[in-house]
Amino acid sequence: MPDIRILRPGDEPILEAFLRPRVESSMFLLGNMRAAGLRDQGRPIEGTYAAAFEDHEIVAAAASYWNGNLVLQAPIHLPEVVEAVTSAAGRRVQGLIGPAEQVGAAWQVLGIDPRTVQWDEEEKLYTLALADLVVPAALAEGRVSARRMEPQDLELMTAWRVSMRVESMHEEDTPRLRQNTRETVERGLNRGEIWLLEEDGRPVSTTAFNASLAEAVQVGGVWTPPELRSRGYARAAVAASLLDARSWGVEWAVLFTGRENWPAQKAYESLGFRHVGDYRLVLLRPAR
Repeated sequence: MPDIRILRPGDEPILEAFLRPRVESSMFLLGNMRAAGLRDQGRPIEGTYAAAFEDHEIVAAAASYWNGNLVLQAPIHLPEVVEAVTSAAGRRVQGLIGPAEQVGAAWQVLGIDPRTVQWDEEEKLYTLALADLVVPAALAEGRVSARRMEPQDLELMTAWRVSMRVESMHEEDTPRLRQNTRETVERGLNRGEIWLLEEDGRPVSTTAFNASLAEAVQVGGVWTPPELRSRGYARAAVAASLLDARSWGVEWAVLFTGRENWPAQKAYESLGFRHVGDYRLVLLRPAR
């Protein structure tokens, strides 16, 4: 039987040793652990972590984060790890995130009622060595340019993110959604991890990093208003953000996109990304 433990401050190195070789599917776990450690006081990016040990080494892990998302890296002993972390965290599960097969297994362990599911999508996981980034001509030739978000962009970025969540994740446009989205955008602004692409001084697309490490970044929050799509703006925005990351010494980028989202797959593959696995995100409806 594995030794199942709740991780405590001081366990970071052994968790890092397990996650680092699996970085492409562990960005949320690694990024949050490095930024906030293993102490959970319910603040943003904090979480409770559980792990299965064999011969004094971690072989599976999961985290229950402040926002209710359960993030998985448990190729074995998943039921035991999921039960341990959800019990210790004591918070309602609001989402499941991780390798597709593991998310399906966790769904069964938790007995999730399909009627409570707001969004469920299996996605393709892509990676790119930033040395191999292919820069779109429009960006290379200066027909479009990108910059990091500034405080005066807060209202626009909040509105765009709300629209993205309503369209992509089927969320209901409510004051609560707008407030939560604004807080998320403010955190991205403070970390310098949101970009705007501009053409003739007008914002036309946006991208962000939803997890960042010294060695890798995870692309997310890619959005172009419907009336401006099919013009290559999104791929230029992503490329611009990755050029910045490469200049900081980052070596790899990771992203995931819907299995049926052919335009996005084509755009990312044109930048040099390659498909390496499958990921799944499940979001549950907020408790009423």
